[in-house]
Amino acid sequence: MFSTANPTVSVIIPVHNGGPYFRTCLSKLAQAVPKPIEIIVVADGESDGSWRLAREFGAKVIRIPECGGPARARNLGAQAAKGDILFFVDADVAICPEAVGYAIDIFKKNPYLAAMIGSYDDAPGDPGFLSQYRNLLHHYVHQTGSEEASTFWGACGVIRREIFLQMGGFNEGYRQASIEDIELGYRLKQAGYKIRLCKTLQVKHLKRWEAVGLLKADFFYRALPWTELIWRDRKLTNDLNLQVSSRVSVILTYSILLAVFGGVLNPVTLVLASLFAIPLTVINAPLYRFFRRKHGMIFALKTIPWHWLYYFYSGLAFAIGTARHLSQKKPWAAKGSLSASAQSIEAN
Repeated sequence: MFSTANPTVSVIIPVHNGGPYFRTCLSKLAQAVPKPIEIIVVADGESDGSWRLAREFGAKVIRIPECGGPARARNLGAQAAKGDILFFVDADVAICPEAVGYAIDIFKKNPYLAAMIGSYDDAPGDPGFLSQYRNLLHHYVHQTGSEEASTFWGACGVIRREIFLQMGGFNEGYRQASIEDIELGYRLKQAGYKIRLCKTLQVKHLKRWEAVGLLKADFFYRALPWTELIWRDRKLTNDLNLQVSSRVSVILTYSILLAVFGGVLNPVTLVLASLFAIPLTVINAPLYRFFRRKHGMIFALKTIPWHWLYYFYSGLAFAIGTARHLSQKKPWAAKGSLSASAQSIEAN
């Protein structure tokens, strides 16, 4: 059991050339009630003056000359933090004014809770189609997931500082924004700690997604390393993006694809493709109805090929990652890697 008496909160934000999103992030944090005892901004090799903006908002700034990724940046922020609770927020995320107080209240009422995560809200900041699709998909997956979470989330994740330090923080082997938060969550669960998905804790994602960036992030920085993590821990949790329904959807997507290719030799197999498409649509119908409620039928129909493409490259990444694992048996660090020193770092 952990202390429940008025825990203090340190907000930690890694930033690399945050741009206007970062100003919005800091502006919303300034409206928090109650306020955190400190906001720590780790400027990760930035070149656009984000650290100066952070100082204007009264944040404590840690500067890293060369970009090392959000895992290292968050770890450095955690080392400098004084709060009982670490509240990690991404630089392109806007919290609601009640978020800090809500986190304090949850930990006060749940003395055995080690960490909690939130979700994106259902009103993404960017109006573009892909931004709306991607962020609403994330919102839906979290809002329909189990409250007994199996992972952590760096964009809006809250954890007791003593536990974070004890676990060694985020794995700094991830040099890009990747699955460093998921990996930490797996280690927390393996150590017997409880993580809660608090569906009422919602933040707004401000980022604009473009097709190339979305596919690159999903395939190379999430799906492939996540496959390695699954093989490392020999654990395929029925939660969030790894639900059984998603696995079945991957199989159906490839069945459709194979049937379509088979149609070149035998047009009859195109009928099979249509038959496979029916259960794939039915399984994901609740999601498509959610999209329709948010933006209408045309938007919902436009999301279907993108969603099926998601199942395609997720399955492809799992196959490639599995082949790599079986052929190389590449070791993957199972521990965090809090920086042992702060060399070449400037702090105000």
